[in-house]
Amino acid sequence: MSLVFSACSSSGSTDEGPKILPGSWRAELDIQGQILPFTFELTEVDSMAYKVHLINGEERLLIDEVNIEGDSLIMPMSFFDTQIRAKIEGEKLSGVFIKNYAEGYRLPFTATHGDDYRFIQSSKPEAKDFDGKWEVQFEGDSIHSVGIFEQQGSQVTGSFLTATGDYRFLEGNVEGNTMMLSTFDGEHAYLFEARLQGDGSLQGDYWSGQSYHTTWTAERNEDAELPDPNELTYLKEGYDKVAFTFPNLEGEPVSLSDEQYQGKVVIVQLFGTWCPNCMDETKFYADWYRKHENEDVEIIGLAYEQKDDFEYASSRVKKMIDKLDVGYDFLIAGTSSKEAASESLPMLNRVMSFPTSIFIDKNGQLRNIHTGFSGPGTGVYYERFVEEFNELVDKLLAEEVNV
Repeated sequence: MSLVFSACSSSGSTDEGPKILPGSWRAELDIQGQILPFTFELTEVDSMAYKVHLINGEERLLIDEVNIEGDSLIMPMSFFDTQIRAKIEGEKLSGVFIKNYAEGYRLPFTATHGDDYRFIQSSKPEAKDFDGKWEVQFEGDSIHSVGIFEQQGSQVTGSFLTATGDYRFLEGNVEGNTMMLSTFDGEHAYLFEARLQGDGSLQGDYWSGQSYHTTWTAERNEDAELPDPNELTYLKEGYDKVAFTFPNLEGEPVSLSDEQYQGKVVIVQLFGTWCPNCMDETKFYADWYRKHENEDVEIIGLAYEQKDDFEYASSRVKKMIDKLDVGYDFLIAGTSSKEAASESLPMLNRVMSFPTSIFIDKNGQLRNIHTGFSGPGTGVYYERFVEEFNELVDKLLAEEVNV
């Protein structure tokens, strides 16, 4: 929805209400008493329309349903069931970030017009070096993660790769011996802090949203790698194939055994519209499918949504389809719990990640299960995924159907 304004008065508001200033805004979310900064751009599309882009490093996330109600800015976060509601006070905004589906979920939000820095305003030459690859251990995780950071002066970008996915585009600063990183993508609010120790290791904290906090440590290791994502999820003993029946977005039952999927390569995507990592994967799949939809291949998205309510779940998926222009099939498979997802697909040892992709050949045989997704925020790891994905699917497409 566009923002429509009349002529501006010298007081910084229109005859119909307050004016929204275009340009750079620096925002802050208060999470657990910590300040998580991010920036966004408010751009004038034409004389009466604006759009917002959330900025995280190289990422620009479009928010195109911005509205004004009275003296407040209402910013629904694209296909996520979240929003920012903030009072317009000239060059200031003050309000809350809300998760509509989570009762009581409110994070204080403020923003200032004209600023575009993250944590600190100027580069300081004494900033320590955090550049490179790190082997990371989050407290409570049995599998290590990998941190990849690129530092230029006091500016730093990067991500954390885990066995179940990545933390997408992180952006921040280094001040002295401390690195600070944050991201806000309309659904998740992540804040990381790391302190360089005398022995070259890192001691860190990680805050997520309203309540989650853990600590982490890291050692430099250019050879650090994750477990093979193709070996973490597999068929249980006693099963020889994947099978399911779930309702489509109109409530009609659809099975993997239906005629439309026979004799074709089928990619089954386990995802949720609440999951930014899943949305990165969906963007990739949507673009790939547009180029290959006339071949013997189908993609089925199994949606695991935040509420056990079919109408709610299907409406979220329909909105995502519209926003991302996705042309493949979607079914409503259950709720966003990994335990519930595991129960819905009892032939799998477990569902440990959203997203997870299951590759089935033209003869209905399981050929691979890829746990997690390394998105575009991971650089060369994303490029590696794309290469391996294309090699696998090309191989499956080249095979014949058994008579």
